[in-house]
Amino acid sequence: MRAMVLETVALPLVLKEVATPSLLPDEVLVRVEACGVCRTDLHVVDGELPHVNPPLIPGHEIVGTVEAIGGRDVKHALGARVGVPWLGGTCGGCRYCRAGRENLCDDPEFTGYTRPGGYASHVVARADYCVRLRRDADPVATAPLLCAGLIGWRCLERAGDARRIGLYGFGAAAHIITQVANRRQREVFAFTRPGDARAQSFALSLGAAWAGGSDMDPPEPLDAAIIFAPVGALVPAALKAVHKGGRVVCGGIHMSDVPAFPYRLLWEEREIVSVANLTRADARAFFADESFPDIRATTTRYPLERANDALADLREGRLQGTAVLVP
Repeated sequence: MRAMVLETVALPLVLKEVATPSLLPDEVLVRVEACGVCRTDLHVVDGELPHVNPPLIPGHEIVGTVEAIGGRDVKHALGARVGVPWLGGTCGGCRYCRAGRENLCDDPEFTGYTRPGGYASHVVARADYCVRLRRDADPVATAPLLCAGLIGWRCLERAGDARRIGLYGFGAAAHIITQVANRRQREVFAFTRPGDARAQSFALSLGAAWAGGSDMDPPEPLDAAIIFAPVGALVPAALKAVHKGGRVVCGGIHMSDVPAFPYRLLWEEREIVSVANLTRADARAFFADESFPDIRATTTRYPLERANDALADLREGRLQGTAVLVP
């Protein structure tokens, strides 16, 4: 099978022919139709996450069809369309798994990080961690939902019943969750890189009530803020923007250090919480939500061999929405 392989951290991926792995009884072989390019992939490729062990195939926003199954108890049929998300497996026995919090598993597997990912023609996945998708789902449009959508969904849930929500960093997750929030009659305030008029216009076109630079104050206090950009300095900025009792949700797997800030920004029962990974229940709830068929991910297609270009465009902020690799 063909794959873009990370052979050395912080160096470009290499297109290679690699052997297709044999299947364990609980696994399926998926022919990749589309794989979104996520900021977490950048953190893996650039070595910003711990314990990156090359050679490694990145990618965890995967849509494809089942070509082979490892055992007769696998529930996915041959030819079924499935999604392969970031959470690739859990131990099932630690206290977090037993409590229904498998996103915090003590011994997890992650697609495109500790398991081979979707920057390839095929991927092997644990069948129980694949998401069932509609047969008529558009692979390219659906791929970003497998992480940007799911993590954004979990962040929105952590924001509680907030009616005015600030989104810091208007990329893949924010542009999807803006649409979900609008359908729930919530107001979205989009914060972009200072001076990024293109991103601000994009946010307004998707229904944001206001858009401005992250160095600006919103026109009115927020009930909650979600930070998608990996910039620690946005935490005190978001605390300043939420009113008393407001919540700041940090949605990234990696963030630069949070600078010191005065206690008065946290006082009056403001909260800072983080979101880690996702659960299979998140995926079931998201794809079953009545608003899901109307969500439209804005995508830019790249052939598999241009994965390095897609990563560079994401790194430099040249994308609107999400880059998607099409093998």
